[in-house]
Amino acid sequence: MDDQSYSWGCIPAGPGQWRFRLWAPGCERLTLRLGGHDLPMVAEEGGWFALTTEAAEGDAYAFVLPDGTAVPDPAARRQEGDVHGPSLVTAPRTAEAWPGRLWEEAVIYELHIGTFTEAGTYRAAIDELPRLAGLGITVIEILPLAQFGGDRGWGYDGVLPYCPHPTYGSPDDLSALIDAAHDAGLMVLLDVVYNHFGPDGNYLHAYAEPFFDAARTTPWGAGIDYTESPVRRFFIENALYWLTEFGFDGLRLDAVDQIKDSSDPELLLELASEVRSTLKGRMIVLTTEDNRNVTHLHERETDGSVLRHTGEWNDDFHNAAHALATGEAEGYYADFADDPLRHLGRALAEGFSFQGEGGRGKRSTHLPPTAFVDFLQNHDQTGNRALGERLISLTDAATLEALTAILLLSPHIPLLFMGEEYGETRPFTFFAHFGGELDEAVRSGRAEEFAAFASFSGADIPDPIAESTFRACKLDPERRDSAEGRAHQARLKTLLELRARHVVPRLAETAGGAGHLIKAEDGILAVDWRLGGATLQLRANLSDEPRDLPRTTGEEIHRTAPPGAPKSAVHWINVSL
Repeated sequence: MDDQSYSWGCIPAGPGQWRFRLWAPGCERLTLRLGGHDLPMVAEEGGWFALTTEAAEGDAYAFVLPDGTAVPDPAARRQEGDVHGPSLVTAPRTAEAWPGRLWEEAVIYELHIGTFTEAGTYRAAIDELPRLAGLGITVIEILPLAQFGGDRGWGYDGVLPYCPHPTYGSPDDLSALIDAAHDAGLMVLLDVVYNHFGPDGNYLHAYAEPFFDAARTTPWGAGIDYTESPVRRFFIENALYWLTEFGFDGLRLDAVDQIKDSSDPELLLELASEVRSTLKGRMIVLTTEDNRNVTHLHERETDGSVLRHTGEWNDDFHNAAHALATGEAEGYYADFADDPLRHLGRALAEGFSFQGEGGRGKRSTHLPPTAFVDFLQNHDQTGNRALGERLISLTDAATLEALTAILLLSPHIPLLFMGEEYGETRPFTFFAHFGGELDEAVRSGRAEEFAAFASFSGADIPDPIAESTFRACKLDPERRDSAEGRAHQARLKTLLELRARHVVPRLAETAGGAGHLIKAEDGILAVDWRLGGATLQLRANLSDEPRDLPRTTGEEIHRTAPPGAPKSAVHWINVSL
């Protein structure tokens, strides 16, 4: 990306010269504080202020509002300290070229840098990459890195979207992690948050109130007005920044149902189109999280190629599988508790369980299986539990093994949550640390949230602000290296080898309408998928009693137990001549 194409922030403007630019429509004047001097900025059309002046890498700077308040650059690449202090002049980066991998090969591993290793740094994460690649993982997906207030958190409260949080290491360390992942054959996706700003360190209200939609709020703060051109550029350029300067292979866009935009095209379509046109020739992945079950973001070209967004996180698959495995019927799971087996079967065969029923969703059968990212666990549905229990602690081993086989051998794109590969039992709970009154607000908010859940009544809910809560979420290397942990990894590796051999080579030629739900009742789940010149067949018995299964043909490729045994899953492949 050309430096001059950035609308916001501090970018090079010639030898020793830098251009500083901020959209501040609420100000009549603006000053740049740089090198101990306050320099008047030049007002431009549309509420912009700019100044080109001499500066050097690492110089501290801030924007000074008419009332004397000094604010950081919202497009800062680095900060001198926390989110309230000066920003640092930072040269653009140049990522090493890497050809990427096919989306059909994707097996995604979601991780949080701070809890993935004991050290919780980019550099420490590098050591784990060969192990993941050896298991058959092909993609790592990193929870948000944008700098947020405080020194620990999930990352969804970022206020400086261009600035990697320094608690995990330097920008050079982050680049080293991405390069090491590429060397191991792993794509790297970054979770980005374009639907709100965090509560600590967001100064945009002070000088750019039109950045926000006064008529709308999100569950996490003020709604954003995406109809404003400077706002659109802020987020589109941020996407390009991560993909070009650090070499990320794609982005996961958080909670896009809260990106409400009446523009034509809407932000999500314009962002995807600009990313793909700017980075034409690169394999770029764009996935979305969206509780609306919409399909217009993920439509394919007539030849089946990705038009805009690559895939959608499929909460329907997760919610149905979780309700089936645990019997839980509150919160996420209430809509699936009536018949979780049927909901799971429809999600596997057609994409979404809800395709317009009750006013939720659109018909999804026309999309290819690879438009759906399925998971049994992720940071949200694990971490938003009061106690952060993983599925291994909520169901029996046979059911979990059967569901894992169903996940990994379906033609959808599978996602695993860190630690799932070896049967991690440590929890993953919500944690944060802002300091001051915000910490108490977080404590109170979490307590109120869980008070409505009967299943958590009387539970000793961990303090989300305590460092001990954060540390309890770190993965357990002893569990990973134990005999049980190695056995989990061996089973996973076998499943992913079978996926690579029997499923992946057939996905590129598999279009919509590939799945057919044969049966989902009395504990029996039977689904067939037409994958090119072959038929993949799933037959599972998720009841407690033996069952007769619908007929199959072809070669059995995997079983968790004999066909029809209680809590079992078996897969066949039938290759046409």
